Amino acid sequence: MVVSVKGKTKNKGRVKDKAKTKNKEKMVVIEGSHAVAEAVRLCKPKVVAAFPITPQTHIVERLAWLVANGMLDAEYVNVESEHSALSLVAGAVACGVRAYTATSSQGLALMHEVLFATSGMRLPVVMHVANRALSAPLNIWNDLSDTMAQRDASWIQLYAENVQESVDFTFIAYKVAEEVMLPAMVCMDGYTLTHVYEPVSIPEQWQVDDYLPEYQTNYKLDVENPMLIGAYALPDDYMEFKYDQQLAMDVAMTKLEEESKEFEKKFNRRFDLIEEYKLESDVAIVSMGSVCGTIKDAIDNFSADVGLLRLIAYRPFPKDKIRDALRDVETVIVIDRAFSYGFEGILFSEIKSAFYNVEEKPRIFGYVAGLGGRDIRIEDIHRIIEDAKQAEKEGDWIGLRGVYT
Repeated sequence: MVVSVKGKTKNKGRVKDKAKTKNKEKMVVIEGSHAVAEAVRLCKPKVVAAFPITPQTHIVERLAWLVANGMLDAEYVNVESEHSALSLVAGAVACGVRAYTATSSQGLALMHEVLFATSGMRLPVVMHVANRALSAPLNIWNDLSDTMAQRDASWIQLYAENVQESVDFTFIAYKVAEEVMLPAMVCMDGYTLTHVYEPVSIPEQWQVDDYLPEYQTNYKLDVENPMLIGAYALPDDYMEFKYDQQLAMDVAMTKLEEESKEFEKKFNRRFDLIEEYKLESDVAIVSMGSVCGTIKDAIDNFSADVGLLRLIAYRPFPKDKIRDALRDVETVIVIDRAFSYGFEGILFSEIKSAFYNVEEKPRIFGYVAGLGGRDIRIEDIHRIIEDAKQAEKEGDWIGLRGVYT
């Protein structure tokens, strides 16, 4: 399992060498948002931009407390909107320092313009997004419509199943983003992860320092070495800039795979682009985020052989790994918590596209569930599995209580 942890190291006597304590855990029970703030603190950003929006507010509130109490040496800026928040941290990174912000839902939507500018200028900003439904109607609960709507913005996107991953992906996001010069989102389900209390392993500062070096770049605004960032591009130049971003995403795929090994060496927790759970079966469910915990419980309590393929990296999209993991599966069930209106579930479309030009492909069914925080229960998962077995249609919306026109 991705977040499995090796056993604790028992030390006899006094240990003087830090290297000998690398396998020792420091577990605390902590709110998800506060755990993320602690992870950000350990990454030592020099600028934090804050604008409160439910349900990410506790992250930046905790960071404000850490700065005020001298536990984080950073410039903490209260801004007037999420558009300003991302603009500010993008400017900070452009000046050569590590920076951070967080947002959710309408806030991420308001950042839309700056998302593209940040990636286009190749600024490795990292932010957490507390996933929340987009209005209207106004809804403050969880689905994935906000981040999946920004899938084309050239940001790395990592989706956490639990609080531990929300912490760990912070370090990985900074490491990879700064290596490939692309921004990164760590996506964690609003309330389900931001407001839950869980046992979490919080590394020591020296451990993070050993893994994540200080941010250094030659590409920055500097009066001693003048440089223009985000310049005007004519038609003869623009496409090459965009193609370079795609090449950087390809490199990010490789870097994320490399980090799966490096991260395990440093922290004894496994990370990968995908997670395979009991995939030695003819039927596989594909999904992302915290709902995968419910899916695992449903699989464990289901009499038939069913497995799970959980996507962790959504951008870059690991299509080769997906094809390889599902090569022996007869039926694939995609559970989407976001929808492309006028077409179909977003993840459903992309899983199907992964099998383009594959001769022997599985039957693929798409189901939409959990929009606006609607509960997805174990019985819902069982119903989806049985429905797919009937193979009457390509998919459906699950749990509807009425249709309004």
